[in-house]
Amino acid sequence: MNDQLASGALTVAPVFAQFVEDELLPAIGMSPADFWAGLESIVNDLTPVNRSLLEKRADIQRTINEWHVARQGQPWRHDEYVEFLREIGYLVPEGEPFQVATENVDREIAKVAGPQLVVPVSNARFALNAANARWGSLYDALYGTDAISEDNGQQRGGDYNPARGAAVIRYATEFLDATLPLDGVSHADVNEYGLDRSDDGDAFLACNSHSHAVALVDPSQYVGYRSENGRSTYLFRNNGLHIELVVDPEHPVGKSATANLADVILESAVTTIQDCEDSVAAVDAEDKVAVYRNWLGLMQGNLETTFAKGSDKLTRKLARDRSYTSPQGESFSLSGRSLMLVRNVGHLMTTDAVLDADGSEVFEGIIDAVVTTACAMTDRRREGMQANSRTGSIYIVKPKMHGPHEVAFADTLFGRVEAMLKLEPNTIKVGVMDEERRTTVNLAECIRAVRERIVFINTGFLDRTGDEIHTSMQAGTVLPKEAIKEQPWILAYEDRNVDVGIACGLPGRAQIGKGMWPKPDEMRQMLDTKQAHPEAGANCAWVPSPTAATLHAMHYHAVDVRARQEELAGREMASLDDILTPPLADISGLPDEEIQAELDNNAQGILGYVVRWIDQGIGCSKVPDINDVGLMEDRATLRISSQHMANWLLHGVVTRERVLDTFKRMAKVVDRQNEGDASYERMSDDFDSSIAFQAACALVLEGCEQPNGYTEPLLHQFRRQKKAELAAR
Repeated sequence: MNDQLASGALTVAPVFAQFVEDELLPAIGMSPADFWAGLESIVNDLTPVNRSLLEKRADIQRTINEWHVARQGQPWRHDEYVEFLREIGYLVPEGEPFQVATENVDREIAKVAGPQLVVPVSNARFALNAANARWGSLYDALYGTDAISEDNGQQRGGDYNPARGAAVIRYATEFLDATLPLDGVSHADVNEYGLDRSDDGDAFLACNSHSHAVALVDPSQYVGYRSENGRSTYLFRNNGLHIELVVDPEHPVGKSATANLADVILESAVTTIQDCEDSVAAVDAEDKVAVYRNWLGLMQGNLETTFAKGSDKLTRKLARDRSYTSPQGESFSLSGRSLMLVRNVGHLMTTDAVLDADGSEVFEGIIDAVVTTACAMTDRRREGMQANSRTGSIYIVKPKMHGPHEVAFADTLFGRVEAMLKLEPNTIKVGVMDEERRTTVNLAECIRAVRERIVFINTGFLDRTGDEIHTSMQAGTVLPKEAIKEQPWILAYEDRNVDVGIACGLPGRAQIGKGMWPKPDEMRQMLDTKQAHPEAGANCAWVPSPTAATLHAMHYHAVDVRARQEELAGREMASLDDILTPPLADISGLPDEEIQAELDNNAQGILGYVVRWIDQGIGCSKVPDINDVGLMEDRATLRISSQHMANWLLHGVVTRERVLDTFKRMAKVVDRQNEGDASYERMSDDFDSSIAFQAACALVLEGCEQPNGYTEPLLHQFRRQKKAELAAR
């Protein structure tokens, strides 16, 4: 191919054109001429609209900044502030009550409450692990994490520890007693599991030490059976989620276990978001093709990856479906994989994969919409249960939209893509991330704009906090980050998301979601706290790993989310006034050591994440915090930390010199934390030549000027610079 491939008025990067024409289009039966002509039409028509919406964002923020600057030193007048927001169109009038009308939604989204994974689709191994995390071993999840204490001889590591194994079985037994209770007998007292077969259908029975057969308290929980190679698997359903009891007398655990119970398998990650956005470092056409290729492989069902584990080489591919026999003797299957959604980028960024007639980069969100949808069309051609969507729907999560007009633009964009690819209207379903302040305060109208295709709303409290800080940047000094979490606005934000979702009729048609658990190694703490999400009325919540999904699944057995949503439907809606109260405070009395600790924490977190993003192209990973605790980090955590430092710098809490000194000291900490990474490039050896260090500093020093406080523009700029440097070596 030529260095520049002209297609009509578009100029297409050769690597992108080759992927589209050689891999994508043959899979969907579309000609290159039709594809490029369709894309050109969408680009020509929607680019001006996209650009206008971004200009509106900037105008609104500039107006808010000027309003705050003009009132510096004056007492806060909340009513005046709210009226101002209405006058400038930040707050839009709310229309009559309505109910969403989304059709053809898979039951995993519409009916089942359970954990949700989010993974970078650019990493094939992670993407496959997440897709295959639909089912997980409770025994393994308990044994391998801190969910089970290591006290009293129950340590992990090395050879199998019988004391720890016994603790795992006790924990699992308590779970079974609570979830699948037997009539008057604990699962701990069962010697044998079996079936009572009759003309009316099979019934599940358990026998205790006295050979007394007992049934389930709720016999309808038993729904299926499978037997193979001496192993019997009994299938149950509770609150819409499945549980398998695996009985195997030859299994190392089953040999010595009561009733030969070798494992308890939980339906875990019911849905997975394959991410093209915050957890991905894709800055050019080459990177985008790698992202799209993996998504295409997932939709075609042929994505594979081979990797080394110790001295072995392992190949990972998508799991097959699971087959059973019902109590009535009928064969049926359950999906072996998570239902997959794909998260596109927002409306802000552009990509060099395609240039328009003026030679300008095309909005990346437009390209994402076209290509990820086209990739997902291959799933619609697959037969039987192995398909991702049984209803023929395509699920796209759309992040970082500001208010109803931007959501309406996404609806228009998806409609144009459907027409281009000859799909039925509303084939594309949309998940709306409630992570920007202007979306939060207008959430009902945002939902109304996509009422026939919405399947998902989700609170993203980190991004939302970043936008909160940036929106009120000129209003005053924000509190320390931990104190921000305790302010009325964020509590009202979380509750109002559920309230609005219920009022708009999402239950039974769409997910109401909650955000990520950030500590992948702290599973005991997650078990202690994350049940709050289903209790809050959320029918999905994000977890950082397949293991966490299995453990979090227990919360959805403990809480009937649909019943909980019905209870919450009668409460008073969370306060909009609370949401519109910025987390500001006079912190002049804050001790200097606390100010420095806040700076250290922010700078270390920024550097730990940015150095991997810039130098290695890693968009999401477990990054040690200042206390060496591994946290799952993506651009959302980066946004809040950089905006927080920028706010304190703007308002004179700290000086530029102090910020730079802090970054230099924390760079040495991050260098130490990465000593075991052979591919790591130290920052502190030469601050001036470290592109990653310069990027981290720029995120703070230029933080006030970044559109809505986003980190992508600077990250992309510096990552491209780093890639050029690496290519020149």
